[in-house]
Amino acid sequence: MKFSRSLAALGLATALALPGQAFADPELKIPNFSHLSQKAVDSTDITIDGFLMRIARKFAKADADDPEAAAAASFLEGIKSVRVRNFTFAEDDAYSKADVDSVRKQLSGPGWSALVQVHKRDPQEDVDVYVNMDGELVKGLAVIASEPREFTIVNIVGSIDIDKIGKLEGQFGIPQLSQNQ
Repeated sequence: MKFSRSLAALGLATALALPGQAFADPELKIPNFSHLSQKAVDSTDITIDGFLMRIARKFAKADADDPEAAAAASFLEGIKSVRVRNFTFAEDDAYSKADVDSVRKQLSGPGWSALVQVHKRDPQEDVDVYVNMDGELVKGLAVIASEPREFTIVNIVGSIDIDKIGKLEGQFGIPQLSQNQ
């Protein structure tokens, strides 16, 4: 899903430029999709929150002399959770569109704003990037990307300071957005 990852980066960049929206809960109710895990040739289920998020912050702070680690540690301070669900199937249409739409429907609620919506017919590919903002702070980010044999859902929850994201430009796969660096 190379195309989808590029759009996700574009969506994050666009999120930084938008004015604030009414704040609503940025944590999505993502089903466990156990029925799909059994069909998938590859599945990824990542949930980092609570204790695991505190460990991630501690490891990021461990190397204070490394500017990349310092920027990552600063960025992680406001993050409450990161959840990723990815499924790859051997055949087209092995999952129901309703499975993905159950999550996508939540993004039509108050507080969520669509940043990027790309729907291609051939080859079939849908990418939706949404942001949840409170004033100038990004409180949540959601990416849903689907193809006939694969879909991915990403939900990041927490206070994401725009200045901190700017310090991560060009690192960790975050694109270089500003011209002055």
